[in-house]
Amino acid sequence: MTRTPVGIALATLLATAAFAQTSATSTSRRPATHRPSKATSSAAGKTAAVPVNPADNPPNVPPVQGSPKPLYALRYVDTVVGTGDPAVPRKWYTVRYTGWLTDGTKFDSSYDHPGRPFAFPYGARRVILGWDTGFEGMRVGGKRRLYIPYQLAYGEAGRTGIPPKADLIFDLELVAMSDTDPAAAPPTPTEPATPPPDTTKPATEPVDPTKPTSATPPPSSNPSKPQNTPTPPK
Repeated sequence: MTRTPVGIALATLLATAAFAQTSATSTSRRPATHRPSKATSSAAGKTAAVPVNPADNPPNVPPVQGSPKPLYALRYVDTVVGTGDPAVPRKWYTVRYTGWLTDGTKFDSSYDHPGRPFAFPYGARRVILGWDTGFEGMRVGGKRRLYIPYQLAYGEAGRTGIPPKADLIFDLELVAMSDTDPAAAPPTPTEPATPPPDTTKPATEPVDPTKPTSATPPPSSNPSKPQNTPTPPK
């Protein structure tokens, strides 16, 4: 079979096009490789590192990496901002309160007890830790809701009416503050002490030699009268 010049040229053109298509396909299938620069790698390494908080790593304390995680926290909401004196540690606080469990069960309230509101010395460990720290920043007349974790309440054991590991909710009102227990009886006034004797004056009047020292008249000088002769026993 004899090929014409036109046929030879067409065959050559088809072969050239097929080769070009094959080269383009293999180039597109080959995965592109990208080598990051040293500056990019260094920046990525710095981003992955957790910054050190200076407050968590004071001087002379070996530093650690990472962020501290909270274990438990006392939370509060001021429902009424008081207008009286600000709360001061080591004072006696007079408060009204109501306490609930987190399921809504009320377990105690000062409104259910007759008499005065509850009074306690703040910061003296007479109450749960949530109360001993939960009045900070309040003013007399203020009301606050405290959300107390069990670690600052009655702990893992609980108590009567409070289950173990029970978080608590309290509504509190700071009624008054005082230096002493407001429920204590006032001291009884004492009688004034007897004044000491005046030592500037003599204990007895001075003796006047011109006057007799006794109201008894002197013995009679008349020898004819007896001079208090004792009576002999019978």
